[in-house]
Amino acid sequence: MTVRFQKIPLVCLLVLFCLSGSLLAASPVEKHGALTVKDGKLTDKNGEVVVLRGMSLFWSQWMPQFYNEKTVKWLVDDWNVSIIRAAMAVEAGGYLRNPEQEKAKVFAVIDACIAANIYVMVDWHDHKAVDHEKEAIAFFKEVATKYGKHPHIIYETYNEPLNTHSWEQIKKYHEAVVTEIRKIDPNNLILLGSSSWDQAVDEASKSPLEGFSNLAYTFHFYASDRNHQERLRARADTAIKNGLCLFVSEWGVGESSGDGVFDVEKTDRWVQWMEENKLSWCVWSIADKVETTAALRPGASPDGNWKESDLTPGGKYIREKLRTLNKTEPGR
Repeated sequence: MTVRFQKIPLVCLLVLFCLSGSLLAASPVEKHGALTVKDGKLTDKNGEVVVLRGMSLFWSQWMPQFYNEKTVKWLVDDWNVSIIRAAMAVEAGGYLRNPEQEKAKVFAVIDACIAANIYVMVDWHDHKAVDHEKEAIAFFKEVATKYGKHPHIIYETYNEPLNTHSWEQIKKYHEAVVTEIRKIDPNNLILLGSSSWDQAVDEASKSPLEGFSNLAYTFHFYASDRNHQERLRARADTAIKNGLCLFVSEWGVGESSGDGVFDVEKTDRWVQWMEENKLSWCVWSIADKVETTAALRPGASPDGNWKESDLTPGGKYIREKLRTLNKTEPGR
C-alpha cells in the first residue's frame, strides 16, 4: 500500500508557526522573573534591563469598582500592560478608617495580577505617611507575609511626600518600613518616594538609603503641566547620573491637578525621555470621572470590555502607547 503525503502550502505553515509561538509565549513574570536593581537599572532574572509599562488604579476608596479581576484581565489582554498599580487610599476614608475594607480591594487586585502573571505595585497612597509609620509597617508586614514569596510583588512605601517633608524625615520613615519588610521578604523590589510629590529625586540621590538591597526611587510628573518640563527632567537626570534607579510609578497626560490640558507634544517628549532612559512606568489612572487624566468616560464598565467610545482622549493615547511599546514583549 502506498502512503501519499499531501503538501501543505507554505503560507499555512507560517500561520501555524505564528500561532504556536503566540500560544507558547511567556507572560511578563514568566519571562522576567524576580526583579533586581543593578548599576542604577532595573534588571530581570537574566540580568537584562527590563522596562515595565502599565496603569495605576485610582484611589481605592473612590473608585473601588475597578479593583477586580475583570478589570485586570482586560488591561492585560487588551491594553497589554505588564504591571498594575493598586493605589490603596490611606486618609480620606481609606485604610485609617476602614483597614479591612481597603485591604480586601488591594488583595483582590494582587491576586488577579498573580493569576495573570504580571507585576503588581502595592502603593501606600498617602501624602503624610511620616505621620502613619506604625500603620504602614503593619500593612506592609501583612502584604509581605501573604505575598512576599511571589516575584510579582513590588512595594511602594510612600506615595508623594509633601514639599513640607524633608528628605531626612522621609528617609527615616523609609528605613523603618523597609527594615520590617526585609525581615519577611528579603528580595522583592521596594520603591521609595522623595520630597515635593516624588520630584526631589536629585536630593535623595545625594543621600540614598544604605544597608538595603533592591531599592528604587519613585519619580512623578504630569506631562502637560508647564512646571513639569525641562527643569523637572533635569532633576531626574541628575539622580540617574548619581546612580539612582528611578521608577515612574505615577504620571499623567494632563496637569498636576489631574485636570487641565492634554498637550500631546509635551506628553510625547516625556514618553521619549522615559524610553531613552529605560524607565518603567504606570499611568494615572483607571477612573471614569470627568478629568483629563482619567482614562475612562463616566459610566465605563467595571468589567473591562471597553469600546473606544468608553475611552477619553488620554485613555486612547495611553492604550495605543502600551499596545505599541509592549508589543515586543513575549505574550503581548
